[in-house]
Amino acid sequence: MINIIRTDSDNNDFITLVKSLDAYLAITDGEDHAFYSQYNKLDKIRHVVILYEDGTPIGCGAIKAYGPDAMEVKRMYVAPEGRNRGIASQILTELEKWAAELGYTRCILETGKRQTEAVALYKKNNYQVTANYGQYEGVENSVCFEKVLK
Repeated sequence: MINIIRTDSDNNDFITLVKSLDAYLAITDGEDHAFYSQYNKLDKIRHVVILYEDGTPIGCGAIKAYGPDAMEVKRMYVAPEGRNRGIASQILTELEKWAAELGYTRCILETGKRQTEAVALYKKNNYQVTANYGQYEGVENSVCFEKVLK
């Protein structure tokens, strides 16, 4: 049974999932990990989604305000046993729904070019590649996406 909850960054299941995400990113980002890590802190994230399967937390994601009309998607992760089953898309859809409920008109995000599964996920969910924004401007390994919410 699948259950999706809305919570915040103080949730222990979210903290545990993000530790797994950070361990994965330390490998895939290689030398660039320290640069990206500084922008992925857990403090005071008010909008977190966790997906549970049969009571076990298997994936997460979060959104943070980025300007008056945009929410930035952060900390997307699905445990290895949950991959390739549409779980990440379910989490992303819930985050987009929440952003729209809060009055935001678009979602933006950054991922690394080495995260090929993430790039494929965002393209599959109708995100468009956009110019790198903020701290990612000029960063060669970063690819940024945007989606206008309905």
